[in-house]
Amino acid sequence: MLDYNALSALAAVIREGSFEAAARALHVTPSAVSQRIRLLEERIGCALVVREQPCRATPTGQHLCRHVDQVRLLEQQLREAVPGVGGADGARVGVPIAVNADSLATWLTPALAALTLTAPLLIEVAVDDQDHTAEWLRSGAVLAAVSASAHASAGCNSRALGAMRYVAAASPAFVARHFSAGVDGASLAQAPSLLFNARDALQSRWVLAVCGRHVDLPRHVLPSSEAFVTAALAGMGWGMHAQSLIKAHLAAGTLVELVAGTPLDVPLYWHSARAASGLLERLSGAVIAAAAAALLPP
Repeated sequence: MLDYNALSALAAVIREGSFEAAARALHVTPSAVSQRIRLLEERIGCALVVREQPCRATPTGQHLCRHVDQVRLLEQQLREAVPGVGGADGARVGVPIAVNADSLATWLTPALAALTLTAPLLIEVAVDDQDHTAEWLRSGAVLAAVSASAHASAGCNSRALGAMRYVAAASPAFVARHFSAGVDGASLAQAPSLLFNARDALQSRWVLAVCGRHVDLPRHVLPSSEAFVTAALAGMGWGMHAQSLIKAHLAAGTLVELVAGTPLDVPLYWHSARAASGLLERLSGAVIAAAAAALLPP
């Protein structure tokens, strides 16, 4: 039998990124976490953690992280079906997922909130660019992810959700100041842009589509969908905004498109671990239904 305290320590280290953070999450000492993982590595016969900053799982560690999360879900499902199995009344099980910030800020959070009213789940969300959320699933840090990649990782399913529409927009004053002669490579190279993080490629993709070439963009980095909107309204820069997030501002004229009729549609997919539990399938169903109502057809 595997030591599930040790497996939980492994999953915590990968999710939190360090032994110290994992110890805080588990309410134990860092030395206890280190000892549990060392004994587990001796039992398995190979390294499970690459001790970098942040820590990451080896291929074997990835399998074990996914396994322990699936076991938690299966145990919760069993407690619901057979109350005599035990466990605290009203106990909930954590489900780690990775999503892009714009989905979280628009269509996804209401679906998660509604699900938690009827399912004994605690949703643990990691936020990253949609081009990179699948990496969290491959690493074993999460059980499911909203991703821009259609390709499913080993042991996972991939289902099309639809496309999220983005528009390049800024305040009227910003457009008048920086694009009075039109939007082209020269003006874009001078006008400050807004990026979610260093991985955010939406602005560059839109510029390539509109200008036909790469342009080095001056940029502010703001890792928040809401901050993007606030900064654009204040004239800080232009950015690629989820259309649903700024619909009212476009209608009111407080934000305007840089080039009318040039949206960027980003297909999204739901990746989830196979054969995890009925609870994960309920989560998948809620996410897929919410996407169908909010996104462009896949």
